[in-house]
Order: sequence, then C-alpha cells, then structure tokens
Amino acid sequence: MNRKASSREEWATRIASLDQQTPARKEPITVGRILATALALVEAEGFDALTMRRVAAALQTGPASLYAHVRNKAELDDLLIGALSKNVIAPKPDAARWREQVLDVCGQLRDQFLRYPGIARAALSAPPTNLDTLRITEGLLAIFLAGGVSPRAAAWAIDAVLLYVSAYTVESSLRGELDRGEVLERLRMLPASHFPCISAHVDELNSGEGHERFEFAIRSMLVSAG
Repeated sequence: MNRKASSREEWATRIASLDQQTPARKEPITVGRILATALALVEAEGFDALTMRRVAAALQTGPASLYAHVRNKAELDDLLIGALSKNVIAPKPDAARWREQVLDVCGQLRDQFLRYPGIARAALSAPPTNLDTLRITEGLLAIFLAGGVSPRAAAWAIDAVLLYVSAYTVESSLRGELDRGEVLERLRMLPASHFPCISAHVDELNSGEGHERFEFAIRSMLVSAG
C-alpha cells in the first residue's frame, strides 16, 4: 500500500471516530460536593427532604458512595451546621459594644439558618462537635468576658441565645408566610368578657416588623447576663 492510500485510510478513521462519543468522566464525590448538594436540597425543599438517599440521587451515585466520606445522617447534619457557621464573622471583642456584638453574631447565624428552612433542627439535635461551630461559641465567650460578664453567666447566656436563634428560625420555617391580618381578625373576635387583656391589647400582641421581636428577646437575655 502506498503512502497516499495509507494517508486516505488514516483520514477516514479519524473522521469515523468523530461519532464515537467519549463518555465524560464523573466528577469525584467529595465532602464539599456532598455538603453543597445537601444545602441546595434543603434550600429548595426544606430540612425534612434531606436524606442520604436524596443527596446520593442528586449526585447520581448510591448511598454507599456517600458513607465513604460521611458516616451517617447525624454527621452530615453536624457538617452542615459547621459549613453555615463558617459564614458567621465573630468581631474583635469591644467592652463598650459587647451587647451589640452579641446581637450581631446571633443575627448572622439567624440569617444563615433562615436561608435553609428547618436546618436549625440539626443544631438542636446534638451538642456541637464541629470546630467551625465551636468557633462561634469561642467568639461569643470572648465578647461576654470582655463585657465584664462572669464566666458562668456568659456560658449560660451563650446557651440561651443560641437556643433561641435555633428555635426562632425553626418556628419561622414552620409558620411560613403568616397572614397577620387573619390573626388580628381572629383575636378581635374574642369576647372581652372572657379575654379582657387580649381584647385590650390585640395590636401589641401582633406587633413587630422584620426581626424586631428577635432583637428584643436577645437584648432581654443580655440584660439578665450582666
């Protein structure tokens, strides 16, 4: 076979190979991809939708592939809270502004939890073991101590404010968009003879815009702390 014929055959082979699709390599499963997928699932469907099987399906793999990186659902929950905690910035303690700093840290964590409906239940289900979660506790403790709060009072206050952040955000995810007009109407229908205090203060019971009640509760706890 001469060189010309050989070159023609090589050319034909190269053209034919164009129709042979090389399968794309699957992106490897990593802890980072697992967490990102889990957070996207919670953001779209809420915390109740989060299972190892759902995450595995979204990653186009089997649950066994996940267990090679995350031991179980409890560890996944802990890692998710840690991932959100990374986004919270603890300021340098300022004795003159320690209450405002605590409120700011709590507000940051609240906003992280609100983005992922119900995810704060993961924070309520087990004590924190993630280093990123404990970094928030360390930051808050430093702020309290700088403000002259005793170590025990600071420890108890941290427990209280973090518990309230979780409870507040879980309740928000359960209530959804509350029809405040409907609530007011129902309260105004109550007979004053049986509910004199409620009838006299209906507007106050349903007052507050945005996160005003959240801030009120945190500030009240800080007054008790010192």
